[in-house]
Amino acid sequence: MVTRVRDFGDRPAFDDPPAEVIAEAAGAFGLLASSARLHIVWALAQGESDVTGLAERVGGALPAVSQHLTKLKLAGLVRSRREGRRQVYFVDDPDIVAVVRLLIGRLAERADRTTARRLRGAGA
Repeated sequence: MVTRVRDFGDRPAFDDPPAEVIAEAAGAFGLLASSARLHIVWALAQGESDVTGLAERVGGALPAVSQHLTKLKLAGLVRSRREGRRQVYFVDDPDIVAVVRLLIGRLAERADRTTARRLRGAGA
């Protein structure tokens, strides 16, 4: 069932998605709520990697990174392919990449502005 939400001034009205879609989105956000998994997705959004490269980049133990990758694969957020003896992981969904880049980019900009304000305040 789709529920219509009324228009509030300059904000457009949106149809509520089905409960299954909300549940799926909540599951994806739940997986990304782990800083380790979010860091892995961020790294893979920059380019594909094997588990060893990811463990080095995110500073995690190889078994832990492997377990995180398994969860991300089961949720459909990450895919892999075999290259010889190694598995190469990548994010195959440009929408997931866009959401992660947008959120982290905005938060990084906010942190930069806060740091700049502090520095200006300390120099005054």
